[in-house]
Amino acid sequence: MKLYSRRQLVFSSVLSGLIILLLVIGFGLIRIPGSARDEPEVQLTEVRVNDPRINIDTFFDEVYNSSFNPLQRNVNDLIGFTEEERLNITIYERLNAGVVNITTETVAINWFLEPVPQAGSSGSGTIINTRGYVLTNNHVIANANRVFINLADGSQYEGTVVGTDPENDIAVLRFDPPPGLELTVIPFGSSDNLMVGQRVLAIGNPFALERTLTVGIVSGLGRPIQISRNHIVRNMIQTDASINPGNSGGPLLNSQGQMIGINTMIYSPSGGSVGIGFAVPIDTAKRVVAEIIEFGRVRRGWIDATVVQLFPALVRHARLPVETGLLVSQVRRGGLAERAGLQQGIEPVQYGRSVIYLGGDIITSVNGMVTNSLADLYSALEDNRPGDIVRVDLIRAGNPVSLTVTLANREEVLGR
Repeated sequence: MKLYSRRQLVFSSVLSGLIILLLVIGFGLIRIPGSARDEPEVQLTEVRVNDPRINIDTFFDEVYNSSFNPLQRNVNDLIGFTEEERLNITIYERLNAGVVNITTETVAINWFLEPVPQAGSSGSGTIINTRGYVLTNNHVIANANRVFINLADGSQYEGTVVGTDPENDIAVLRFDPPPGLELTVIPFGSSDNLMVGQRVLAIGNPFALERTLTVGIVSGLGRPIQISRNHIVRNMIQTDASINPGNSGGPLLNSQGQMIGINTMIYSPSGGSVGIGFAVPIDTAKRVVAEIIEFGRVRRGWIDATVVQLFPALVRHARLPVETGLLVSQVRRGGLAERAGLQQGIEPVQYGRSVIYLGGDIITSVNGMVTNSLADLYSALEDNRPGDIVRVDLIRAGNPVSLTVTLANREEVLGR
């Protein structure tokens, strides 16, 4: 009879338990929160940009200059309906085919390190060009391995991601329509002259119920909505038209049948529609879509300096004259910000794993927009390009100072 020491028994017991646990996890009986199965890190989305067939100068003629008469249908066909009902019916019949249902496929990694396709998110999109370009929300296709675009006639096409603008939650997709297929293009309107109380219509695919129409009014304008830690979408349109999961990316229309917004999110404690929905203004989309199509991304300007958002401990330690703002820790030597006169700190202090240089300028606003946080700075520079000149208001040695700063390329500054 062979005897085993206590150490050997403990080791064999632990080893047996680990083997059993690994087998259970491998067969999927237990899921590990935050594992690749839940948060796949593999992103294989194809990106195609710089389409040689596209002339960006004339690309938007179809949506900018489209004429649409929502009441051109024969009124005799709609006898017995009110004027509002006739308007709803006509807009829906003319434009619903311009709304697509977007479904995605993602990739997870199982315990045996094998890629496993699985169903991803779903949402809506708007056809903006007869060549098969579709406007939607970025969060609809985020982390997608494959994207499928489903048309009103039931046909399905695999799409490609032309480019995205996560800061405004905008994405542009493209599919190849077969010869002879006539696509319905929804015309762009303007979100600049909207009024609270005006009538709006939303078409989308809530809960996979394709091409659902809801009607409401503009409930509010200029709503700033934070969509991530550093990004705030300004001037969001608030509406009481029902917007539910699956409506994301679909068009918000005015009574002329023009797209004035991209339905994006709801505010709901319960998760269902409670009459508070938000849409990205179409004027924001107009500003970025051309760059997305041409470059695959939006090029933005940035102050070429390292800034630190003020926090109470830093304010107390450095005895700063203000409690909010952005401390200029360092500026790039010979860079645009330094040439404009922005001054960095000189006294290094350790904070966690970072080194902050105290004594520099404190930025309080950019182009008149208060910058209490990094998110505010992102918002202030959201529509600026490299080479643009902005006004920077700051506090220097307790005194207010204003500078004009030429912006650098943000990707280059933050990528260093």
